[in-house]
Amino acid sequence: NLSAWTDVVRRIREPKRSLTIGVVGKYMELGDSYKSVYAALQHGGIANDAAVDIRRVDSGALEEPGADPAVILAGIDAILVPGGFGQRGINGMVAAARYAREQGLPYLGICLGMQIMAIEWGRNVLGWADADSTEFSQDTPHPVVSLLADQVNIKHFGGTMRLGSNESIFAKSSHAAVAYGSDTVSERHRHRYEFTNQYRSDYERTGMKIAGTTRDGELVECLEWPDHPWGVGVQFHPEFKSRPVAPHPLFSAFIKAGLERSAARA
Repeated sequence: NLSAWTDVVRRIREPKRSLTIGVVGKYMELGDSYKSVYAALQHGGIANDAAVDIRRVDSGALEEPGADPAVILAGIDAILVPGGFGQRGINGMVAAARYAREQGLPYLGICLGMQIMAIEWGRNVLGWADADSTEFSQDTPHPVVSLLADQVNIKHFGGTMRLGSNESIFAKSSHAAVAYGSDTVSERHRHRYEFTNQYRSDYERTGMKIAGTTRDGELVECLEWPDHPWGVGVQFHPEFKSRPVAPHPLFSAFIKAGLERSAARA
């Protein structure tokens, strides 16, 4: 029975709608760096009967003197910031996240992309211009993203990642829970730095939603912007579990929000 695959092929060849997704990252010169993310975005398009045009945006371009996010990101219906390591291009990602938050563009942050949401909120909502991750600035007075407590004194980081399948628990009314149709999921992780728990009250007080945590409540797994059409950051990698005939629900929901934005803009 090839009916499911036949429907996928029809949706790819004859989509009913289209939208443009901006992927803002630091490895754009390497074609395969975000390959699984690009594929999952296309799967999300299949789920919504839509063609997805992916615009690759080098985050470094947003850091150039006089760079205007409104010009660089013009015509984009939604923004995705994927994972990555190292300081290069981080401020450009922060600029993209701020633009998405303030302009009401749907946003999906994956791993580093969620941490970028935390840094951007600290700088531009809480007013901590020096808010950062200790990955990028070890002496920042506001380390809103930092190493796991049991890794602080480790000098050599080989094999110290939070790696593999971990359970996440979402707030019932969150975008993530609605997308999954469940408040409990198991997703794959690959990271070393976490949202710093001592700042949770500051973020929640100013409106940021701690929308997901580990089952014990110790680690933040999902952040969501308040009063925003669809601003979601997750610490895990949902792209690893997406397939053409079974698009990942977060990508499907993200593309749906982008299509709604595109329709409103038209």
